[in-house]
Amino acid sequence: MSVYAIWNNKGGVGKSYLTFQIAAEYARTHPNEKVLVIDLCPQSNSSSMLLGGIIDGERHLDQIALTAAARRKTIAGYIEERILSPYMSPNVGASYVSQVRPFNDAVPSNLYLVVGDEELEIQASRVANATTPGPADAWRIVHFWISDLIADIRRSWGVQDSTVFIDCNPSFTVYTELAMSASDNLIIPFSADGSSKRAVKAVLALLYGITRIAGAPQSQFFLESQRWRMSIPRIYSYVGNRLTQMNLGAAGAFKTVVNEIGAEIWNVWKSNPSLFAIHPSGTQIPSSQRDFRRMFQAEINDANTASVISGALGIPIMGLHAGTKNLAGRTITVNQSQLDRQKPNISDFVKTIV
Repeated sequence: MSVYAIWNNKGGVGKSYLTFQIAAEYARTHPNEKVLVIDLCPQSNSSSMLLGGIIDGERHLDQIALTAAARRKTIAGYIEERILSPYMSPNVGASYVSQVRPFNDAVPSNLYLVVGDEELEIQASRVANATTPGPADAWRIVHFWISDLIADIRRSWGVQDSTVFIDCNPSFTVYTELAMSASDNLIIPFSADGSSKRAVKAVLALLYGITRIAGAPQSQFFLESQRWRMSIPRIYSYVGNRLTQMNLGAAGAFKTVVNEIGAEIWNVWKSNPSLFAIHPSGTQIPSSQRDFRRMFQAEINDANTASVISGALGIPIMGLHAGTKNLAGRTITVNQSQLDRQKPNISDFVKTIV
């Protein structure tokens, strides 16, 4: 049971959609475990999907954010409390978690959410300011805020461990840094385009200090994490997300991009294998690039209309059935062939999560 950050230093790769799908499927296949999603993206897309989609989900987001008498029951509400008590945890994290099922009966009852909030953007500079001045280890303490949140929630559940998925903002802002400091493992979604390769290189540089040019400046996050001997999430998988049949088949250029990204990460493995999470436990360490891809690379096919309907109605793809659906007054047909393209990918990927 680990904390998984879903992040890439690039928007549009479907990280929120992937968070929604894998969290819902993991909860469905682990009914005796409470599963937590923390939405640390100001756009709150994963929260919207989990809470019911573009209509009901948005309404529930507003309901949760605006009806609290004293504080917003969102990630921004928690961050606000931590800004007021930056160096001593008030142990209030359990006050900010919501069970998802009362808002959306399409998801398992054991799925919980710390709801996203656009106010994170406004709070970012105040969070950064809390890292200095203050005690000598102010940077370290502030970067444990999300770890404190998870610990508070687990304590309220009476468990020492539970599986957590953190949906992160594309940019490497301070609340993305807090997510990285709280995570054990990193899932890197990417799309089959040229800019994804550059974004993956940025991930490697920002988190692990693997710069593109020898002697190039390293990120403050990497340097401070090294200084305070704080763990950085290990690379768990890189996921070609919602890839079309064109990407995977006829269009060789797109397949080349996927291979190029894989080669980039393979090169990191060859020189820094300790940055990776071998899974499942006890599995033999990859000795070839083929074995490496089998362990660390995944591909999620695009289900086209079914993918859109799944997110828009807040129905996880594994629970979505073929037939006509009503979306904002329009009747839309979901074909079984669309579901068959993505369901096995989601199922197989979630089986790798431990």
